[in-house]
Amino acid sequence: METIKRIGVLTSGGDCSGLNTAIWAVTSSAISKGWEVFAIENATDGLIVRPMRYRKLTMADFNFPYAKIGGTMLGTNNSGNPNILRRADGTIEELTNEQIIQRFHDGVKELGLDALVVIGGDGSMAIVSNYCKQAGVKMVGIPKTIDNDAPATEEAIGFSTARDIVMKALDEVDTTAHSHERIMILEVMGRGAGHLALEGAIAGMADICLIPEVPYTYEGVVEKLRALRKAGRRHALMVVAEGIKNPEGKLVYSSNGRTFAGVSAYFAERLATEPDKFNVRATILGHVQRGGSPDAQDRILASSFGVHAVNLLEQGLTNRVVVCRDGKVSDMALNNVLKIANTPVDPNGEMVRVARGLGMYVGE
Repeated sequence: METIKRIGVLTSGGDCSGLNTAIWAVTSSAISKGWEVFAIENATDGLIVRPMRYRKLTMADFNFPYAKIGGTMLGTNNSGNPNILRRADGTIEELTNEQIIQRFHDGVKELGLDALVVIGGDGSMAIVSNYCKQAGVKMVGIPKTIDNDAPATEEAIGFSTARDIVMKALDEVDTTAHSHERIMILEVMGRGAGHLALEGAIAGMADICLIPEVPYTYEGVVEKLRALRKAGRRHALMVVAEGIKNPEGKLVYSSNGRTFAGVSAYFAERLATEPDKFNVRATILGHVQRGGSPDAQDRILASSFGVHAVNLLEQGLTNRVVVCRDGKVSDMALNNVLKIANTPVDPNGEMVRVARGLGMYVGE
């Protein structure tokens, strides 16, 4: 078994709360073992661009409370095209796959890294692991995503804080909904997974929640709103995941044509035309969900994941992904994780049953 002396750590994909906590945990645990830790900046770009973008981390780097704030102190990249790189001066460079692998290999060799700790989502994990495999570099992965649909793990870094943000947003708009007798529609992130929308809706005590995994009807939404009125309540809270299809079966995209946004406005406009004269307002929560100081759950999860990743390296176990299973931190072979599909909401699962038990409309 080769002795670990120097590791690199990077964050890749969209940011979320808890990334800095994970970086701190990896660094603290590694330094306690006498290892050196190098921060790779802007995801894998830091190893591939020339000159490289990196710096050695010490505990002094955390004198400012980076571990307690959102974002990533290392920078990240989720441009969608891994062949396009950003240099430190802001200029763009485009390379072939072969050039990227060679530079990645050379960068790891130049820094003398024995392994990489990669903190990223499912897409990032697949891309970086491919680089590592072709370049002969050992790695351990740590999952993060506010969507909470990462393969093989019950929870990923960033989800808990984002869920709290959705809950607090519902609490804030509820008072306006009551004051003006309005239906407030909150559109949240979630691509093809409704974990964030559903659990945020339950915590925020919403009346309606529409997610990609559960079919719904427009008529079902209207009937729920009418039932609330009949019961004497003239305001309501409705949560929609950005990745649901509208009643015509179409996804709603933002102006760039690549990201989802606007399905809440669709419902607001259509509901306003009903004979019931619904008073509706829509709010897209957007990137607010990715920010903010990580809550206790995300800090604990990120700390546990970071320590476990370093312990794996110490044991000579690489090409693994840290996961949470049955409430405990463990790990799985990277190749096995990459074969597993993302984890959607179970339409017959506990959270859907809870929502329906509360009287929430979550589809048919």
